[in-house]
Amino acid sequence: MALVRWEPLREITSLQREMNRLFDTLSPISAIDGDRFMPVVEMEETPEAIHLKAELPGIDIKDLDVQVAADSVSISGERKSTSRTEDKGIFRSEFHYGKFQRVISLPARIKNTDVKAEYKDGILHLTLPKVEEEKNKVVKVNLG
Repeated sequence: MALVRWEPLREITSLQREMNRLFDTLSPISAIDGDRFMPVVEMEETPEAIHLKAELPGIDIKDLDVQVAADSVSISGERKSTSRTEDKGIFRSEFHYGKFQRVISLPARIKNTDVKAEYKDGILHLTLPKVEEEKNKVVKVNLG
């Protein structure tokens, strides 16, 4: 058996790196990386469908692209900035502009040819009907 020298600082650094990676991927609010904008979503599953809402304030419908596969939804687009010049004072903006893309995995397979979409007041509503076998799927659980 070989002896291995324990270096606690190396392990702390490794743990910190892993925690940072975890928080970067699981942020419950809009993921902001510099000037990058990532829309937040809300998903509800019913026996018949999956209802997905995405918050996309300030984005024109013509700047949105929504693609639906059997097991995921891809939302991409661009929030364009308006050019403004200020003659007096300082102009400050905390808005995030630019292109974005978000792929959301779905908890069940859906019939992507029957998706219904509505975009109103900066909120995208998608109704994603489940395929028949997902609606009637019953799994017996072995308890012993």
